[in-house]
Amino acid sequence: MKRVIVDYKKLNKDILNLLVEKFPDGYADRDIISFKNHHNDTIEAVEVKTEDTIYLVKISQRLAETMQSFDDDSSTSDIPSSVTKEQVGNMEDED
Repeated sequence: MKRVIVDYKKLNKDILNLLVEKFPDGYADRDIISFKNHHNDTIEAVEVKTEDTIYLVKISQRLAETMQSFDDDSSTSDIPSSVTKEQVGNMEDED
């Protein structure tokens, strides 16, 4: 299975939909994976999987806003609101 690190700027609708489905009420500290990149910077990400790929989506305030916006614009009305500002208040903005 391949692993792909994705920044919120490069999210496509499929990955964003997976995020909203997996974390309909937002992600918590226990959902966050931390690792060092090749520049020795700490990266925090949440994981979503497809049949052949594990996506590590980098966390930032903008990710939370993008998830919320996608949820608000989505034609699927049964998906609850996603990440709130309180839930991401302690997370670093990677951008």
